[in-house]
Amino acid sequence: MEAINALVLLGNYVIVPGIAYGSQLALAALGVSLIYGILRFSNFAHGDTMAFGAMVAVLLTSLAQSLGISIAPFPTAMLTLPFAIAGTVLLVIAFDFAVYRHFRSIRSSPVVFVIASTGVMFVMQGLIRFIVGPRDRDLGDGARFVVNAREFKAALGLEQGLSIKVSQSLTLGITIIAVLLLFWFLHRTRTGKAMRAFSDNEDLARLSGINPQTVVILAWTLSAALAATAGILYGLDKTFKPIIYFQLLLPTFAAAIVGGLGNPIGALAGGFVVAFSEICITYAFKRFLAYLLPENLEPTGLVQLLSTEYKFAISFFILVVVLLIRPTGIFAGRSS
Repeated sequence: MEAINALVLLGNYVIVPGIAYGSQLALAALGVSLIYGILRFSNFAHGDTMAFGAMVAVLLTSLAQSLGISIAPFPTAMLTLPFAIAGTVLLVIAFDFAVYRHFRSIRSSPVVFVIASTGVMFVMQGLIRFIVGPRDRDLGDGARFVVNAREFKAALGLEQGLSIKVSQSLTLGITIIAVLLLFWFLHRTRTGKAMRAFSDNEDLARLSGINPQTVVILAWTLSAALAATAGILYGLDKTFKPIIYFQLLLPTFAAAIVGGLGNPIGALAGGFVVAFSEICITYAFKRFLAYLLPENLEPTGLVQLLSTEYKFAISFFILVVVLLIRPTGIFAGRSS
């Protein structure tokens, strides 16, 4: 019974949150990898693209709730997802036409695009703060649970209870669907194959009759859709605050680079590697070990490697280690 309590405790505070957070990072990292793989630059505005999608969902969710519209037991924000994606896609395509297209036309180096994306990032930050301000916003309709901790404890007679939020279940389900659709599109459709051909050899793709502007718009569309979805799911699971998405840029890039920048499969794997690393290193294992060890060996300290304040430092550490040891990532993504 003590071992079961330990497993439930670990599931409640490490495994379930890790799967949800890893799914969110995986979606975000997929968007980064798509832009890098096709347009060949690291988009530093990706975190604020997530924030913009979440912001649209926040505004539309408030409107829907004021009109009495809901889809209980699911969060009302799920109704706004298509509109948030559409708004985010329009924004990033507008920035592409206003900023990036000029640099593509003169064949600027990748570092120029990175600097330009940094400027776009600050513009998007200002736009978001101007519209909704810097404070926390609630995307949910109250806490809803697929599995309730109190009911779980009562049903099994355990000391520890397992809770799984609706938002966490939605995160995993939507991530699986989004990833399957993305891989089907890239590998099974003519347009997806054209995008992959453009990524492999841009000049040869042009000679083959592939329209580069179409590929660019599709790349931004897919990346924005993934970013908006990840941003909304993160806001549902935790909270919406514009600065949080800027901070998420580091673990997102860490996930993309750990798996192999430009490699979609690597982005998925990297998302879960980074998520579980952050959670496991900052989790206090005192109660978990107390269930498994004899009473005289129970730890007196928290058994916590790092405080949660250093959560994003873990992503930075992982990023540096991977760049030093294996810069192409686990799945050897595009390195040029």
